[in-house]
Amino acid sequence: FQGIFVLGLPYALLHSGYGGLFLIVSAAALCCYTGKILIACLYEENEDGQLVRVRDTYEDIANACCRKLSPRLGGIFVSVTQVTELIMTCVLYLVVSGNLLSHSFPHVPVTEKTWSVMAFVALLPCVFIKTLKIVSKLSQLCSLVHLLIILVVMTYCLTQIHRWSWAKFRLSLEFEDFLVSVGVIIFSYTSQIFLPTLEGNMKNPGEFSCMLNWTHFFACVLKTSFALTAFLTWGEETKEVITDNLPSLLQTLVNLCLLTKALLSYPLPFFAATEILYACISGGSRSNYGSPLCALGVRGSFLLITLLMATFIPHFALLMGLTGSVTGAAMTFLLPSLFHLKLKWKKLSLSEKCADISVFILGFLCSIAGLVCSIKGLLEVFG
Repeated sequence: FQGIFVLGLPYALLHSGYGGLFLIVSAAALCCYTGKILIACLYEENEDGQLVRVRDTYEDIANACCRKLSPRLGGIFVSVTQVTELIMTCVLYLVVSGNLLSHSFPHVPVTEKTWSVMAFVALLPCVFIKTLKIVSKLSQLCSLVHLLIILVVMTYCLTQIHRWSWAKFRLSLEFEDFLVSVGVIIFSYTSQIFLPTLEGNMKNPGEFSCMLNWTHFFACVLKTSFALTAFLTWGEETKEVITDNLPSLLQTLVNLCLLTKALLSYPLPFFAATEILYACISGGSRSNYGSPLCALGVRGSFLLITLLMATFIPHFALLMGLTGSVTGAAMTFLLPSLFHLKLKWKKLSLSEKCADISVFILGFLCSIAGLVCSIKGLLEVFG
Protein backbone atom coordinates (compact mmCIF):
# COMPACT_ATOMS: atom_id res chain seq x y z
CA PHE A 1 0.00 0.00 0.00
CA GLN A 2 2.91 2.36 0.66
CA GLY A 3 4.36 2.35 -2.85
CA ILE A 4 6.44 4.95 -4.63
CA PHE A 5 3.21 6.68 -5.70
CA VAL A 6 2.76 7.82 -2.09
CA LEU A 7 5.40 10.44 -2.88
CA GLY A 8 2.89 12.03 -5.26
CA LEU A 9 0.17 12.46 -2.65
CA PRO A 10 1.25 15.99 -1.55
CA TYR A 11 1.04 17.04 -5.22
CA ALA A 12 -2.45 15.48 -5.34
CA LEU A 13 -3.47 17.63 -2.37
CA LEU A 14 -2.19 20.69 -4.24
CA HIS A 15 -4.86 20.05 -6.89
CA SER A 16 -7.64 18.66 -4.70
CA GLY A 17 -7.41 20.62 -1.42
CA TYR A 18 -9.75 19.49 1.35
CA GLY A 19 -11.40 17.09 -1.11
CA GLY A 20 -8.09 15.24 -1.35
CA LEU A 21 -8.06 14.56 2.39
CA PHE A 22 -11.58 13.13 2.13
CA LEU A 23 -10.48 11.02 -0.85
CA ILE A 24 -7.53 9.48 1.03
CA VAL A 25 -9.89 8.26 3.76
CA SER A 26 -12.76 7.17 1.50
CA ALA A 27 -10.43 5.38 -0.95
CA ALA A 28 -9.03 3.32 1.95
CA ALA A 29 -12.55 2.26 2.95
CA LEU A 30 -13.61 1.45 -0.63
CA CYS A 31 -10.49 -0.59 -1.48
CA CYS A 32 -10.76 -2.47 1.82
CA TYR A 33 -14.40 -3.29 1.00
CA THR A 34 -13.70 -4.53 -2.53
CA GLY A 35 -10.83 -6.65 -1.21
CA LYS A 36 -13.20 -8.37 1.21
CA ILE A 37 -15.95 -9.05 -1.33
CA LEU A 38 -13.38 -10.39 -3.79
CA ILE A 39 -12.16 -12.94 -1.24
CA ALA A 40 -15.79 -13.76 -0.35
CA CYS A 41 -16.22 -14.91 -3.96
CA LEU A 42 -13.62 -17.64 -3.35
CA TYR A 43 -15.94 -19.35 -0.86
CA GLU A 44 -19.24 -21.21 -1.02
CA GLU A 45 -21.36 -22.81 1.71
CA ASN A 46 -21.38 -26.61 1.93
CA GLU A 47 -24.32 -28.78 3.03
CA ASP A 48 -23.54 -28.04 6.69
CA GLY A 49 -23.60 -24.28 6.14
CA GLN A 50 -19.83 -23.94 6.51
CA LEU A 51 -17.78 -21.78 4.15
CA VAL A 52 -15.43 -23.80 1.96
CA ARG A 53 -12.77 -22.36 -0.38
CA VAL A 54 -13.84 -23.70 -3.78
CA ARG A 55 -11.81 -21.27 -5.89
CA ASP A 56 -8.13 -20.32 -5.68
CA THR A 57 -7.55 -17.38 -7.98
CA TYR A 58 -9.09 -14.24 -9.47
CA GLU A 59 -9.40 -16.20 -12.73
CA ASP A 60 -11.40 -18.97 -11.04
CA ILE A 61 -13.90 -16.37 -9.83
CA ALA A 62 -14.19 -14.90 -13.34
CA ASN A 63 -14.67 -18.36 -14.88
CA ALA A 64 -17.44 -19.13 -12.39
CA CYS A 65 -19.26 -15.93 -13.38
CA CYS A 66 -18.88 -16.50 -17.14
CA ARG A 67 -19.49 -20.26 -17.15
CA LYS A 68 -22.69 -19.97 -19.22
CA LEU A 69 -20.93 -17.98 -21.95
CA SER A 70 -17.64 -19.88 -22.01
CA PRO A 71 -15.84 -22.01 -19.37
CA ARG A 72 -12.59 -20.01 -19.64
CA LEU A 73 -13.63 -16.64 -21.08
CA GLY A 74 -13.68 -14.80 -17.75
CA GLY A 75 -10.35 -16.24 -16.67
CA ILE A 76 -8.65 -15.25 -19.93
CA PHE A 77 -9.94 -11.68 -19.63
CA VAL A 78 -8.78 -11.38 -16.02
CA SER A 79 -5.39 -12.95 -16.81
CA VAL A 80 -4.76 -10.52 -19.68
CA THR A 81 -5.80 -7.57 -17.50
CA GLN A 82 -3.64 -8.73 -14.59
CA VAL A 83 -0.54 -9.39 -16.67
CA THR A 84 -0.89 -6.05 -18.47
CA GLU A 85 -1.03 -4.16 -15.18
CA LEU A 86 1.79 -6.19 -13.63
CA ILE A 87 4.04 -5.73 -16.67
CA MET A 88 3.46 -1.97 -16.60
CA THR A 89 4.22 -1.92 -12.87
CA CYS A 90 7.51 -3.79 -13.39
CA VAL A 91 8.47 -1.52 -16.28
CA LEU A 92 7.70 1.52 -14.14
CA TYR A 93 10.11 0.31 -11.44
CA LEU A 94 12.88 -0.01 -14.04
CA VAL A 95 12.14 3.45 -15.46
CA VAL A 96 12.06 4.95 -11.97
CA SER A 97 15.36 3.23 -11.09
CA GLY A 98 17.07 4.72 -14.14
CA ASN A 99 15.63 8.15 -13.38
CA LEU A 100 16.74 8.05 -9.72
CA LEU A 101 20.26 6.92 -10.61
CA SER A 102 20.67 9.66 -13.22
CA HIS A 103 19.50 12.31 -10.74
CA SER A 104 21.69 10.92 -7.95
CA PHE A 105 24.83 10.95 -10.10
CA PRO A 106 24.29 13.82 -12.56
CA HIS A 107 28.02 14.22 -13.31
CA VAL A 108 28.42 10.63 -14.53
CA PRO A 109 28.17 10.63 -18.37
CA VAL A 110 25.55 7.86 -18.51
CA THR A 111 22.03 8.08 -19.95
CA GLU A 112 18.86 7.14 -18.05
CA LYS A 113 18.39 4.11 -20.30
CA THR A 114 21.87 2.84 -19.44
CA TRP A 115 21.13 3.30 -15.75
CA SER A 116 17.92 1.26 -16.27
CA VAL A 117 20.02 -1.54 -17.79
CA MET A 118 22.28 -1.48 -14.71
CA ALA A 119 19.21 -1.73 -12.47
CA PHE A 120 18.05 -4.66 -14.65
CA VAL A 121 21.33 -6.49 -13.95
CA ALA A 122 20.67 -6.13 -10.21
CA LEU A 123 17.25 -7.75 -10.74
CA LEU A 124 18.53 -10.85 -12.59
CA PRO A 125 18.37 -13.02 -9.42
CA CYS A 126 14.56 -12.68 -9.65
CA VAL A 127 14.56 -15.58 -12.14
CA PHE A 128 15.36 -17.92 -9.22
CA ILE A 129 12.42 -16.84 -7.03
CA LYS A 130 10.17 -19.88 -6.55
CA THR A 131 7.90 -19.08 -3.58
CA LEU A 132 5.90 -16.21 -2.17
CA LYS A 133 7.83 -16.59 1.10
CA ILE A 134 10.99 -15.14 -0.51
CA VAL A 135 8.96 -12.31 -2.03
CA SER A 136 7.40 -11.52 1.35
CA LYS A 137 10.83 -11.10 2.96
CA LEU A 138 11.92 -8.75 0.18
CA SER A 139 8.66 -6.83 0.58
CA GLN A 140 9.33 -6.57 4.32
CA LEU A 141 12.72 -4.97 3.59
CA CYS A 142 10.98 -2.71 1.06
CA SER A 143 8.53 -1.58 3.75
CA LEU A 144 11.36 -0.77 6.16
CA VAL A 145 13.14 1.32 3.50
CA HIS A 146 9.90 3.10 2.70
CA LEU A 147 9.26 3.92 6.35
CA LEU A 148 12.78 5.35 6.53
CA ILE A 149 12.05 7.60 3.52
CA ILE A 150 8.75 8.76 5.02
CA LEU A 151 10.47 9.42 8.37
CA VAL A 152 13.21 11.51 6.74
CA VAL A 153 10.78 13.62 4.70
CA MET A 154 8.36 14.14 7.60
CA THR A 155 11.19 15.00 10.01
CA TYR A 156 12.44 17.67 7.62
CA CYS A 157 8.88 18.99 7.23
CA LEU A 158 8.47 19.23 11.01
CA THR A 159 11.64 21.35 11.20
CA GLN A 160 9.86 23.76 8.81
CA ILE A 161 6.67 23.96 10.89
CA HIS A 162 7.00 27.74 11.08
CA ARG A 163 6.14 27.84 7.34
CA TRP A 164 2.89 25.91 7.70
CA SER A 165 -0.40 27.57 6.83
CA TRP A 166 -3.87 26.10 6.33
CA ALA A 167 -4.53 28.96 3.93
CA LYS A 168 -2.55 26.94 1.37
CA PHE A 169 -5.48 24.54 0.97
CA ARG A 170 -7.78 25.21 -1.96
CA LEU A 171 -11.55 25.28 -1.73
CA SER A 172 -12.30 25.71 -5.44
CA LEU A 173 -11.37 22.86 -7.77
CA GLU A 174 -10.61 22.46 -11.47
CA PHE A 175 -12.27 19.28 -12.74
CA GLU A 176 -9.33 17.86 -14.73
CA ASP A 177 -6.82 18.58 -11.96
CA PHE A 178 -9.14 16.90 -9.47
CA LEU A 179 -9.36 13.79 -11.68
CA VAL A 180 -5.57 13.54 -11.64
CA SER A 181 -5.69 13.57 -7.84
CA VAL A 182 -8.42 10.93 -7.78
CA GLY A 183 -6.25 8.61 -9.89
CA VAL A 184 -3.15 9.09 -7.75
CA ILE A 185 -4.99 8.59 -4.45
CA ILE A 186 -7.23 5.64 -5.39
CA PHE A 187 -4.57 3.67 -7.21
CA SER A 188 -2.10 4.09 -4.35
CA TYR A 189 -4.31 1.64 -2.40
CA THR A 190 -4.87 -1.02 -5.07
CA SER A 191 -3.81 -4.55 -4.15
CA GLN A 192 -6.72 -6.71 -5.30
CA ILE A 193 -4.71 -8.71 -7.85
CA PHE A 194 -2.49 -10.04 -5.04
CA LEU A 195 -5.19 -10.76 -2.47
CA PRO A 196 -6.38 -14.28 -3.52
CA THR A 197 -2.77 -15.53 -3.49
CA LEU A 198 -2.05 -13.74 -0.23
CA GLU A 199 -5.17 -15.09 1.52
CA GLY A 200 -4.44 -18.60 0.25
CA ASN A 201 -0.90 -18.48 1.69
CA MET A 202 -1.89 -17.18 5.13
CA LYS A 203 -1.37 -19.55 8.08
CA ASN A 204 -4.81 -18.53 9.36
CA PRO A 205 -7.03 -17.29 6.49
CA GLY A 206 -9.74 -16.52 9.03
CA GLU A 207 -7.73 -13.46 10.06
CA PHE A 208 -7.76 -12.03 6.53
CA SER A 209 -10.60 -9.56 7.12
CA CYS A 210 -8.99 -8.25 10.32
CA MET A 211 -5.63 -7.95 8.56
CA LEU A 212 -7.23 -5.98 5.72
CA ASN A 213 -8.93 -3.60 8.15
CA TRP A 214 -5.74 -2.81 10.05
CA THR A 215 -3.48 -2.47 7.00
CA HIS A 216 -5.88 -0.08 5.30
CA PHE A 217 -6.33 1.89 8.52
CA PHE A 218 -2.59 2.34 9.07
CA ALA A 219 -2.04 3.03 5.35
CA CYS A 220 -4.69 5.76 5.54
CA VAL A 221 -3.14 7.33 8.66
CA LEU A 222 0.36 7.29 7.17
CA LYS A 223 -0.74 8.64 3.79
CA THR A 224 -2.77 11.45 5.39
CA SER A 225 0.02 12.45 7.79
CA PHE A 226 2.68 12.37 5.09
CA ALA A 227 0.66 14.23 2.43
CA LEU A 228 -0.52 16.85 4.91
CA THR A 229 2.86 17.69 6.48
CA ALA A 230 4.59 17.85 3.09
CA PHE A 231 1.94 20.03 1.47
CA LEU A 232 1.77 22.41 4.43
CA THR A 233 5.55 22.81 4.17
CA TRP A 234 5.81 23.67 0.46
CA GLY A 235 2.29 24.75 -0.53
CA GLU A 236 2.10 25.98 -4.13
CA GLU A 237 5.75 24.98 -4.67
CA THR A 238 4.95 21.29 -4.12
CA LYS A 239 6.42 19.21 -6.96
CA GLU A 240 5.06 16.03 -8.56
CA VAL A 241 7.52 13.89 -6.59
CA ILE A 242 7.90 15.47 -3.17
CA THR A 243 11.56 14.44 -2.77
CA ASP A 244 12.40 16.99 -5.50
CA ASN A 245 11.53 19.70 -2.95
CA LEU A 246 14.25 18.54 -0.53
CA PRO A 247 17.70 20.21 -0.22
CA SER A 248 20.24 18.66 -2.65
CA LEU A 249 22.22 16.52 -0.17
CA LEU A 250 19.10 15.15 1.51
CA GLN A 251 17.50 14.62 -1.90
CA THR A 252 20.43 12.43 -3.05
CA LEU A 253 20.21 10.33 0.12
CA VAL A 254 16.45 9.85 -0.25
CA ASN A 255 16.81 9.07 -3.99
CA LEU A 256 19.22 6.23 -3.19
CA CYS A 257 16.74 4.90 -0.62
CA LEU A 258 14.00 5.15 -3.26
CA LEU A 259 16.20 3.22 -5.68
CA THR A 260 16.57 0.45 -3.09
CA LYS A 261 12.81 0.48 -2.58
CA ALA A 262 12.11 0.28 -6.32
CA LEU A 263 14.43 -2.72 -6.72
CA LEU A 264 12.90 -4.46 -3.69
CA SER A 265 9.36 -3.72 -4.98
CA TYR A 266 9.98 -5.36 -8.36
CA PRO A 267 9.85 -9.05 -7.22
CA LEU A 268 6.18 -8.95 -6.08
CA PRO A 269 4.55 -7.98 -9.42
CA PHE A 270 7.23 -10.03 -11.21
CA PHE A 271 6.37 -13.18 -9.22
CA ALA A 272 2.62 -12.68 -9.63
CA ALA A 273 2.88 -12.12 -13.39
CA THR A 274 5.15 -15.10 -14.07
CA GLU A 275 2.85 -17.37 -12.03
CA ILE A 276 -0.10 -16.29 -14.19
CA LEU A 277 1.87 -16.68 -17.43
CA TYR A 278 3.09 -20.15 -16.56
CA ALA A 279 -0.42 -21.27 -15.57
CA CYS A 280 -1.71 -20.04 -18.95
CA ILE A 281 1.12 -21.74 -20.87
CA SER A 282 0.95 -25.08 -19.05
CA GLY A 283 -2.76 -25.17 -18.32
CA GLY A 284 -1.82 -26.37 -14.85
CA SER A 285 -1.91 -24.83 -11.41
CA ARG A 286 0.49 -22.11 -10.41
CA SER A 287 3.67 -22.76 -8.47
CA ASN A 288 3.84 -26.39 -9.69
CA TYR A 289 6.33 -25.96 -12.48
CA GLY A 290 6.76 -29.17 -14.44
CA SER A 291 10.27 -28.28 -15.62
CA PRO A 292 12.85 -26.04 -13.87
CA LEU A 293 14.18 -25.07 -17.31
CA CYS A 294 10.71 -23.99 -18.43
CA ALA A 295 10.27 -21.97 -15.23
CA LEU A 296 13.59 -20.17 -15.84
CA GLY A 297 12.54 -19.54 -19.44
CA VAL A 298 9.24 -17.93 -18.42
CA ARG A 299 10.84 -15.75 -15.73
CA GLY A 300 13.84 -14.81 -17.89
CA SER A 301 11.64 -13.87 -20.85
CA PHE A 302 9.39 -11.72 -18.65
CA LEU A 303 12.42 -9.97 -17.15
CA LEU A 304 13.79 -9.21 -20.63
CA ILE A 305 10.41 -7.94 -21.89
CA THR A 306 10.20 -5.42 -19.03
CA LEU A 307 13.70 -4.15 -19.85
CA LEU A 308 12.89 -3.72 -23.56
CA MET A 309 9.67 -1.86 -22.75
CA ALA A 310 11.43 0.39 -20.23
CA THR A 311 14.08 1.19 -22.85
CA PHE A 312 11.98 1.75 -25.96
CA ILE A 313 8.45 2.88 -24.99
CA PRO A 314 8.13 6.67 -25.41
CA HIS A 315 6.00 8.77 -23.02
CA PHE A 316 5.72 5.87 -20.63
CA ALA A 317 4.06 7.89 -17.86
CA LEU A 318 1.08 8.69 -20.08
CA LEU A 319 0.80 5.11 -21.28
CA MET A 320 0.95 3.96 -17.66
CA GLY A 321 -1.88 6.34 -16.82
CA LEU A 322 -3.90 5.01 -19.74
CA THR A 323 -3.33 1.40 -18.69
CA GLY A 324 -3.99 2.15 -15.02
CA SER A 325 -7.26 3.90 -15.81
CA VAL A 326 -8.51 0.77 -17.56
CA THR A 327 -6.92 -2.15 -15.69
CA GLY A 328 -6.64 -0.49 -12.27
CA ALA A 329 -10.28 0.55 -12.08
CA ALA A 330 -11.42 -2.80 -13.51
CA MET A 331 -9.44 -4.96 -11.07
CA THR A 332 -10.11 -2.75 -8.04
CA PHE A 333 -13.75 -1.69 -8.40
CA LEU A 334 -15.59 -3.02 -11.45
CA LEU A 335 -14.83 -6.75 -11.37
CA PRO A 336 -14.97 -7.39 -7.57
CA SER A 337 -18.38 -5.72 -7.25
CA LEU A 338 -19.70 -7.36 -10.44
CA PHE A 339 -18.49 -10.84 -9.44
CA HIS A 340 -19.87 -10.45 -5.92
CA LEU A 341 -23.29 -9.50 -7.26
CA LYS A 342 -23.25 -12.39 -9.72
CA LEU A 343 -22.14 -15.13 -7.33
CA LYS A 344 -23.82 -13.99 -4.10
CA TRP A 345 -26.99 -12.21 -5.34
CA LYS A 346 -29.46 -14.48 -3.53
CA LYS A 347 -27.64 -14.19 -0.21
CA LEU A 348 -26.98 -10.44 -0.25
CA SER A 349 -29.10 -7.98 1.70
CA LEU A 350 -30.54 -4.90 -0.01
CA SER A 351 -27.87 -2.65 1.54
CA GLU A 352 -25.07 -4.96 0.32
CA LYS A 353 -26.53 -4.98 -3.20
CA CYS A 354 -26.73 -1.17 -3.18
CA ALA A 355 -23.14 -0.94 -1.93
CA ASP A 356 -21.85 -3.21 -4.71
CA ILE A 357 -23.80 -1.33 -7.39
CA SER A 358 -22.53 2.02 -6.07
CA VAL A 359 -18.93 0.79 -6.13
CA PHE A 360 -19.39 -0.48 -9.70
CA ILE A 361 -20.79 2.88 -10.87
CA LEU A 362 -17.97 4.78 -9.11
CA GLY A 363 -15.34 2.53 -10.67
CA PHE A 364 -16.89 2.96 -14.11
CA LEU A 365 -16.89 6.75 -13.80
CA CYS A 366 -13.27 6.79 -12.55
CA SER A 367 -12.21 4.55 -15.42
CA ILE A 368 -13.92 6.66 -18.11
CA ALA A 369 -12.62 9.94 -16.65
CA GLY A 370 -9.05 8.63 -16.36
CA LEU A 371 -9.23 7.18 -19.86
CA VAL A 372 -10.35 10.50 -21.36
CA CYS A 373 -7.63 12.48 -19.52
CA SER A 374 -4.89 10.00 -20.50
CA ILE A 375 -5.92 9.92 -24.18
CA LYS A 376 -6.09 13.72 -24.19
CA GLY A 377 -2.55 13.86 -22.77
CA LEU A 378 -1.27 11.41 -25.40
CA LEU A 379 -2.87 13.39 -28.22
CA GLU A 380 -1.25 16.59 -26.94
CA VAL A 381 2.17 14.92 -26.75
CA PHE A 382 1.92 13.46 -30.25
CA GLY A 383 0.60 16.75 -31.64
